[in-house]
Amino acid sequence: MELEALPHALSICKLASLRDFDPDAGFYFIGKTDEELSLVCRTEDAPAGALNRDDGWRGFRIRGVLDFSLVGVLSKLSAVLAANGIGIFAVSTYNTDYILVKARDLDRALAALASSGYAVTGAGEGSG
Repeated sequence: MELEALPHALSICKLASLRDFDPDAGFYFIGKTDEELSLVCRTEDAPAGALNRDDGWRGFRIRGVLDFSLVGVLSKLSAVLAANGIGIFAVSTYNTDYILVKARDLDRALAALASSGYAVTGAGEGSG
């Protein structure tokens, strides 16, 4: 399984509405439930009016399209990271899964995953 580091800094936001967010931003995830509205986006695109905001995240994705019948993909990745003391924030799309870690942990996370047999691309971009 191949993992690809994302090149941009990310922020996780809790919003009252999407009014201040530009839907033409290049990269983002929106999650809405009956209890909250959450946004993961590039830090430079984070809306100023966020109720809560946590900056300093980086991420990587599983390359390719994952079949819905696959079992334990996130579990295996998160187990490697947990064993190395690295917390995660996971997001899934129709095609694949994304895992966010604090920027300071990105290189260590990718190294741990590589040593566990995962192919990693885009590594070495640091905690920028």
